[in-house]
Amino acid sequence: MRHFYVYIMASRTRVLYTGVTNNIRARTWQHKQDELPGFTREYHVHRLVYFETFKYVGNAIRREKEIKGWLRRKKIALIEKMNPTWEDLAEEWFSAAKAGPSLRSG
Repeated sequence: MRHFYVYIMASRTRVLYTGVTNNIRARTWQHKQDELPGFTREYHVHRLVYFETFKYVGNAIRREKEIKGWLRRKKIALIEKMNPTWEDLAEEWFSAAKAGPSLRSG
């Protein structure tokens, strides 16, 4: 079964980025390797600090838009409810050799 994810990435200085994807591992890898031009590369947003899983893409997109519309303090409260120490939730996903993500969905 295919899943969709709303995720929040953060820099070490807690610059935040919210996105949606159907492959959380591959998308996180892209952010960590600065493969995506734009905001996350410019501000070194490399740490996955929050994500939610959805069955339907429409629900994931609605949730992403909702979170993007929030004030920063509400986003921080959401992150800290699940991840109070702002750990990189994807830290263990990739080997030290940086072998890359599994390109399979899920």
